[in-house]
Amino acid sequence: MDAATAYDAEQWSDLFVAAAGASAALAGLLFVAVSLNLQRILRLPGLPERALLTLMLLLSVTVVSLLGLIPGQSHTALGVELLVQGLAWLAAAIPLMARSLPARDDPRSWLIGRVGLVLAALIPFVVGGATMLAEAGGGLYWTVAGMLLALIAGVTTAWVLLVEILR
Repeated sequence: MDAATAYDAEQWSDLFVAAAGASAALAGLLFVAVSLNLQRILRLPGLPERALLTLMLLLSVTVVSLLGLIPGQSHTALGVELLVQGLAWLAAAIPLMARSLPARDDPRSWLIGRVGLVLAALIPFVVGGATMLAEAGGGLYWTVAGMLLALIAGVTTAWVLLVEILR
């Protein structure tokens, strides 16, 4: 890991362009999946919240990527933007996760999977922003970890919304 690269968004522009396009496309496909199964999703407790949370995860990658593509901004400005948006996504996600928790008799792995993956996706955005501000600790490498985990979490839950609820 090159220390200078970790805090220089211009060196990450190709990745940000690819991630913005991929996450925006996946968010669009999620809308299709939700619209195909809307009645079933609305009938099942906690599933509308999971659908919104999934959309938020995919959009978080789009937002982070677009912030990283703003030309000429300092690492401090990007750090503040990443930190604020990461905290905002977390603040929005926590009540949605609380309303979509699995039933008490459901396997514990469902709880760990749902909550753990969302937190694992969003916390790196906050850490990435903080380390960008400090210019120490990993910077954009943390942000990329959050982007990857958000995409994985988003696609996993999109599968549930498209296929698993029909079983």
